[in-house]
Amino acid sequence: MADLKRRVDCVLIAGGKFHDIDFARLEILKLLAEDDRVRVRVFEDYSNIEAIRAADLLVSYTCDVTPSLAEQEALRAWLENGGRWYALHGTNSILRFLSSGLVDSPRWAPHFMRTLGSMFIAHPPIAPYRVSVADPDHPLVQGVEPFDADDELYLSECYGDLHVLLDTEFEGEATGFVESRWEKARRPVFYIHGVGEGAVLYLTLGHCRGHYDMRPLIDFYPVPEKGAWALPVFYDLLRRGLAWAKAPALSQEAST
Repeated sequence: MADLKRRVDCVLIAGGKFHDIDFARLEILKLLAEDDRVRVRVFEDYSNIEAIRAADLLVSYTCDVTPSLAEQEALRAWLENGGRWYALHGTNSILRFLSSGLVDSPRWAPHFMRTLGSMFIAHPPIAPYRVSVADPDHPLVQGVEPFDADDELYLSECYGDLHVLLDTEFEGEATGFVESRWEKARRPVFYIHGVGEGAVLYLTLGHCRGHYDMRPLIDFYPVPEKGAWALPVFYDLLRRGLAWAKAPALSQEAST
């Protein structure tokens, strides 16, 4: 039975564009609620940096939400001091829709992206792709079998020393994006990026979109998308990641 004496404080950042943030927020909160020790504060952006500084763990599900430079520096310092951040899907995205109809991913927040370990640049049209296990001995993916995800395959620019847990291979066109042509390479899907005494755990899976989430570009999106949220293995990875993010706080309790 869990030791309920140790309260675990979590900040969840859930906000942004072009995704069903309501759905993702609720699903993550339900997973966090499986542990009675976890108390959660929820925000749409990173502006309440004092709440983040006081938190044991940070979870984010965003799209095109970029912290200010002061907030970026505070996030980095929090990680360097031992914080753990479970970053999901579009956390590393900056999107601009050009008059040409193409989508650009401008490199406007290098400090933020280098803290996360990657920056989203493009994705090919949504279609099933095979996710492979890059480090089958790591506890975060031990026992996970390769699987197919009907999700956005993130083509990202990566920084620093990433410990890749899941990956996929891609070569081809990211139709509709400024940087559209991609050579054959392995692309990280799930990785750990150490930052000082802390770390970011990043999972690129998790696309979801409802009828009203493409406004003002499209008033009514005809077919809702649930991406990897339709897969039991995705929820397994979410639970494992949340356990990883809580572990330092709970180990402090065990040692006292």
